Amino acid sequence: MNTVYFNATHDDDRRRDGLYNGQLYVYTTTRHTRALRDFARDMCEQAFAPHHPPEAQHHLPVEQYVEILKELKPKFIHHPTCKELIRGILADVGADLEQTHFDVPRLRTACAGDYLKSGLAYAFKPHRDTWYSPPQCQLNWWLPIYEVESENVMAFHPKYWTDPVSNSSEEFNYQDWNQNGRKAAVSQGKVDSRRQSEALETLELDPQVRVVTEPGGLLIFSAAHLHSTVPNTTNQTRFSIDFRTVDRRDLEAGRGAPNIDSKCSGTTIRDYLRGSDFSQLPSDLIARFDRETAPANQELVGG
Repeated sequence: MNTVYFNATHDDDRRRDGLYNGQLYVYTTTRHTRALRDFARDMCEQAFAPHHPPEAQHHLPVEQYVEILKELKPKFIHHPTCKELIRGILADVGADLEQTHFDVPRLRTACAGDYLKSGLAYAFKPHRDTWYSPPQCQLNWWLPIYEVESENVMAFHPKYWTDPVSNSSEEFNYQDWNQNGRKAAVSQGKVDSRRQSEALETLELDPQVRVVTEPGGLLIFSAAHLHSTVPNTTNQTRFSIDFRTVDRRDLEAGRGAPNIDSKCSGTTIRDYLRGSDFSQLPSDLIARFDRETAPANQELVGG
């Protein structure tokens, strides 16, 4: 049974255990989630000026909107302030900064209607993040930048926490995606032609769970959860931030959520930085997870 915990006082060990068993954790804003929210707002509002970002899609042609995202998203991803604020978020909720490693944050946009669903604003089909080459102990952290509603957030599909899904993850290699798929995002228009991991069967999406938090409120969930982008039937673009963490102790011990259907290759763990000093994981630990040789120190790009 999946449970949603609100502002739980569990320590980080107990929280990770719960997350690896399919629970969801939700927190109201903290000092550093508010700071990251406001930092992202400032960047978005400068980029879309004079338009309010959630309404900008109603004032701009798609081509101009894509050009704005093409500059905005990588700028946000690689800004050093983001790393500092994520470190603060982890400390706010009691994570051990010596053991917790995070990746750079992504700025996401989910436009209303059919305005833009591909490329830099890709609308994700139902999927597990574990179909994209992370370790099973990866945790996903998500927060909205502006107000969200049930009609423009994410949906979780709890039936599939225990039920495997026929999927194409065996065709996915993270290193290839990082070098080719991400960079192709800017060229994808109304239809996204990039090959990604996806379900190969018809899914039963109900019952589903949708979590609506305040702007800057925090949602944490396991990468093994099947989830999807809700069709945005509001008149507002959803702007949100997500990043991911792994605990080094769990990597070394092989702990995490059960793997019931992921067959991808490559590994994401070169991307993670230690919360205390932003150092990478040791090469021997990376090698344990890397099932296919790939260049080190690859640069992430927006998408």
